[in-house]
Amino acid sequence: MSIQEGKGGRLFIFSAPSGSGKSTIVQWLMKEHPELKMAFSISATSRAPRGTEQNGVEYFFLTVEEFEQRIRNNEFLEYEEVYKGGFYGTLKEQVEKQLEAGQNVVFDVDVKGGVNIKKFYGKRALSLFIQPPSVEELRRRLVGRATDSPEKIEERLAKAEYELSFAPQFDHIVVNDNLDDAKTETLKLVTEFLK
Repeated sequence: MSIQEGKGGRLFIFSAPSGSGKSTIVQWLMKEHPELKMAFSISATSRAPRGTEQNGVEYFFLTVEEFEQRIRNNEFLEYEEVYKGGFYGTLKEQVEKQLEAGQNVVFDVDVKGGVNIKKFYGKRALSLFIQPPSVEELRRRLVGRATDSPEKIEERLAKAEYELSFAPQFDHIVVNDNLDDAKTETLKLVTEFLK
């Protein structure tokens, strides 16, 4: 039996452009619906812990050398070098441990990572793309957040247009025009997948 067909939990992949409401929806699902037994996949990173972060809780903290060695050993489902020497990734072994424990593992990842994880796990994974109603609405939300400079907002919007091109590679697209409707639709898709 291959890794992909193993017993235990299922996998849920959530991807979206920044400002689509993906994290809000995922956090709501996990907090309000404990019966779904959802748990975040714990990523690995080569950055140092911040504040009260603990190894194995928020992240697995690896040195750049350890991270690069694990890449060579093909131990990652997906990884990205976000900046020079700044790696983030998902270890296959960690996901397997969580699945064996009966957890339904949640991935809150970028679109490329989402597509790669879906390819690896196939039917054991449900991939959901949370889409803003339009790029104009996304601009309005990002401006409303008031956390980014105008340059940063333009950068995020350009990235969003690129990310939107990946939407058809996901199992379902949830358009977040109304947050309550998007939450309800996501819950329905997750519940049906678990049956």
